[in-house]
Amino acid sequence: MIEIKNLSKTYRSSGKRAVDNLSFTVDSGEIFGFLGPNGAGKSTTIKCITGILDFEEGEILINGANIKTQSVEAKRKIGYVADEHFLYEGLSGRQYVNFILDIFQVPNEVRAERINEYASIFEMSSHLDEAISSYSHGMKQKISLIATLSHEPEVFILDEPMTGLDPEGAYNLKKLMSKLAGEGKTVFFSSHVLEVVEKICTKVAIIDDAKLVAVCDMQELKDNRGNLEDLFLKLTEKGAN
Repeated sequence: MIEIKNLSKTYRSSGKRAVDNLSFTVDSGEIFGFLGPNGAGKSTTIKCITGILDFEEGEILINGANIKTQSVEAKRKIGYVADEHFLYEGLSGRQYVNFILDIFQVPNEVRAERINEYASIFEMSSHLDEAISSYSHGMKQKISLIATLSHEPEVFILDEPMTGLDPEGAYNLKKLMSKLAGEGKTVFFSSHVLEVVEKICTKVAIIDDAKLVAVCDMQELKDNRGNLEDLFLKLTEKGAN
């Protein structure tokens, strides 16, 4: 579903190589965790995958569509929730979700059912017609998730999706991620919460200092009596002492 081949990205302003020759594949039906220390290149990689950032070297395919040469086709397959909220705060929650559904050309006849379903899951039903400017951080995260889920993409890309969510919201999101993977869709997410990643992911990639240092099958790790925290600290040299 996601193929990354020899991806490299350098920021011109600093000359810093933020991603260095990154290659891995994410299959349909996987919940794929993407881990790394602060500044390792996680968000840069995600912004390249989603087409927000251009890159100098390599190739990214979204279910066969090249993010550079077939950008519209590729982006139609993606649902993206960023680690920062980019919302039109003068709109109500419902108006914003419908705006996103307009972009993805979701038919009118299915919109209300989808919006109501996900608003109910995240306890936002009574807030849909309030201005986004009045929302708390957690409510903004929830409306971003509702908009993303409602256009039913093939690939869900989530950057720190649990940030700001209350315990029930986080629990319901984890359930939805498992449900979507069970339907053959792909969930790719970045998180600093290793316990969550270890519990729900089928595979994990670890990036450190712009380079991929491991791709780990979680079942194999568990079968070998390993744990993700020890592996992460060892590979990123934070547990050397």
